[in-house]
Amino acid sequence: MKKMIVLPAAAVLAVTILTAFTKFPWQTKSTAAVVKSSSGQTSNWVLDKVHSNVLFSITHLVVSDVEGSFKSFDGSMQATKPDFSDAVINFTVDVSSVSTDNEMRDKHLKSDDFFNADKFPQMKFSSTSFQPLGNNKYKLSGNLTIRDVTKPVTFDVNYGGQVNAMGGTHAGFKAKTTINRLDYNLKWDKTTEAGGLVVGHDVDITINVDMKKS
Repeated sequence: MKKMIVLPAAAVLAVTILTAFTKFPWQTKSTAAVVKSSSGQTSNWVLDKVHSNVLFSITHLVVSDVEGSFKSFDGSMQATKPDFSDAVINFTVDVSSVSTDNEMRDKHLKSDDFFNADKFPQMKFSSTSFQPLGNNKYKLSGNLTIRDVTKPVTFDVNYGGQVNAMGGTHAGFKAKTTINRLDYNLKWDKTTEAGGLVVGHDVDITINVDMKKS
């Protein structure tokens, strides 16, 4: 993604991406079982939504970027290892909460040209691995579902560390990825008189999350 829109006029969608990074269902009954160790010491983390965000950026008319966000999302994480290397992460985004500070553009993004929010109200990410790379960097891999399409995606993640504050233990992560919106049937594809795309294909996704240990 070069610039993601979860799309201007629409496409202003990874993240992280991711990934990155309804419930971003980082937790389901099946995934919870996966992360339990023989000792049963599973750490459960929930999303501090007030200190988290889901952002996207996409090229508009070739020469500029349009940025947007989703206002409603959720996520969870379970892990048994202190370095989170066995973490199971789920994340969901409510498509109808898309905001680009332009009512007409947001309405277009929710239409069938892009997300079709009425028929496909959520985007979902479920992790398959969370690989430590050293220096507080990770590679988060998983499956991203937008509309009725599910494809593998990888987020580059920076781990900000942990702190005990505000009544609990918090861990911070920033996840980034780029996706091609056409891969997910975000199909609106008009061109300018000069032949350039009104809305780019690549969408840059950035997900900033504050996970609180529960």
